[in-house]
Amino acid sequence: MQRTRSAAEGLQDTTKPRGDRRALGFLALGVVVAHLALLQNLPDALAPPDPLKTRAFTTRSIVLQPPPVMAVAPPPEPVAAPAPRPRPRPSKPRPPAAEPAPEPLTLAPPEPAPDITGAEPTVDATAQAEPAEPAASQPQELAAIDPQPAIQAPPPAEPTPPATLALAIPGSMRLKYTLTGEAKKQTYHAMGEFLWLQDGKTYDARLEYSAFLIGSRVRTSTGQITGRGLAPDRFSDKWRKRDLAAHFERDKNQVSFSANTPVAPLLPDAQDQLSVLLQLASMVAGDPGRYGPGTTLTLPVVGPRDADTWAFTLQGEERIYLPLGEMPTIKLTRNPRKEFDQKVEAWLAPSLAYMPVQLRITQPNGDFVEQQLRAVDTP
Repeated sequence: MQRTRSAAEGLQDTTKPRGDRRALGFLALGVVVAHLALLQNLPDALAPPDPLKTRAFTTRSIVLQPPPVMAVAPPPEPVAAPAPRPRPRPSKPRPPAAEPAPEPLTLAPPEPAPDITGAEPTVDATAQAEPAEPAASQPQELAAIDPQPAIQAPPPAEPTPPATLALAIPGSMRLKYTLTGEAKKQTYHAMGEFLWLQDGKTYDARLEYSAFLIGSRVRTSTGQITGRGLAPDRFSDKWRKRDLAAHFERDKNQVSFSANTPVAPLLPDAQDQLSVLLQLASMVAGDPGRYGPGTTLTLPVVGPRDADTWAFTLQGEERIYLPLGEMPTIKLTRNPRKEFDQKVEAWLAPSLAYMPVQLRITQPNGDFVEQQLRAVDTP
């Protein structure tokens, strides 16, 4: 402001020399330029102060800790993928010398079961019509694309009995027995008779005995004679007021009972409690050398109420004394396997077609009945 005032005073003073006037003119021009500059910046000066420009910033130093360095295993080196096997042309397969073909995997066929029926073994016609080519002649392309299926061993074949047995069915005869038994700690004696009839196709067996304490008892068995021996159709047991029967329904493969007990499956070679001794006699007579001491013969046996499996063990030769006289025999024993099983001992005489000449049945409570042959005649 002082300079402005001085400049104004200089303009008013026209009496000063010319050189001073020129200096004053330049000075006035400078003052004008300065005022113009001030006037241009006046809006910015009058505007409110910018808080961002006037805010006081406080700075501080932050030291960043470097993250811990973790040891990282180097990535595995890439493994080069195997080069794809070139696909040979079908007309020009890869020669075996360059890459030998894998040997075919084969399984040794199971040993066939001995066929004693005389039937010809079945042969797969498809396998004969189209023989398998050796693995060397197959294109390598198939071995690379189609994996070989897993080979499973065939399941074991279920054992099937042969169609026929070596049998010698005893001829018709009548056997008379003397019975001795014990029931409720009382001994009794009785007379018994076993009638055996057969014509080569059918059979009829009847065992009857009676005593004062036990009354009369009759057991019968009727059926067919086949290549497997005796095939019962009906078994009955009559004792006092009881009359029970078992029916072999072969068309239904079952055994039904008159006692209203559940049916039982009809197993191969099934016998009843009367025919079983005749079946054993026929088997041993048909091939005596096959059944030595210690041999076990197992047969399904049907009773008046149910069915079970009886296993007889050959004890060997034994000489016994009978009312008929001394006689060489072969002893069979059926030992009980369950709580209420009977123990059955039978003596078969080779001189009488292995018919039972002595029989002893022991109950679980100790009661028993023993029958011995006293006479033989023809019916």
